[in-house]
Amino acid sequence: MKTLRYDPKNLLTSLVLVFPLFLVYQFGVLFTLPMLNGADFLTVFLFRNLGLSTGAYLAYTAAVAVAFVIAVALLRRKQKFDPKLIVPVLVESAIYALTMGSLIVFVMTRVLHVSPRLAGGIAGQGLGTRFVMSLGAGVWEETIFRLGIMTGLVVLLERVLGMGRWVAVALALLVSSVLFSAMHHIPPYGDPLQLGVFVFRVLAGCFFALIYWFRGFAIAVYTHALYDVYVLLVR
Repeated sequence: MKTLRYDPKNLLTSLVLVFPLFLVYQFGVLFTLPMLNGADFLTVFLFRNLGLSTGAYLAYTAAVAVAFVIAVALLRRKQKFDPKLIVPVLVESAIYALTMGSLIVFVMTRVLHVSPRLAGGIAGQGLGTRFVMSLGAGVWEETIFRLGIMTGLVVLLERVLGMGRWVAVALALLVSSVLFSAMHHIPPYGDPLQLGVFVFRVLAGCFFALIYWFRGFAIAVYTHALYDVYVLLVR
């Protein structure tokens, strides 16, 4: 019997697994306005700076869907996708999501001696808004800070500046995690800057970055989304 194994380097698998979350968020945004995820720079720009209409936004989402189909078609020439992988990916992501908070609190209290005071974030919003924002956080924040910034910094530090592989990875992990935490404090929807909140999110960024680097983009996205759903809807 063949054992299903998720390959972290299989970009096709990650794209296909993550795309449903992207679509749910993109359409969910229409019901959460003016609330938008801070890392979703493009949608924020389209609505708040260009005053994009609903019809134009749907056209933009359709264009992204077409680009996704093209990317999948190109990747299928070199990689394969097994839809049954969604089960092990969700199980592994759920395990990470349910344990990361306790692990971070342990590090903060026992190692760093910093109070893990958590901010309310969007707790005052309705359940639907909180759910959509949770999915958006998983997709967009992992795309920006891990897939984009962390990977880009590793390439810059290693291939351009000539640093060792693991030194480059460590620095990229730290910088992307600090930027990830700082993003959550940007007005008008950001939380007030507090040491405990900031440190918690830096460590969360490190946690997501480690998952991304060693287990792949899809598991990082689902871990992030499931953690936010757990915190915002359950707790």
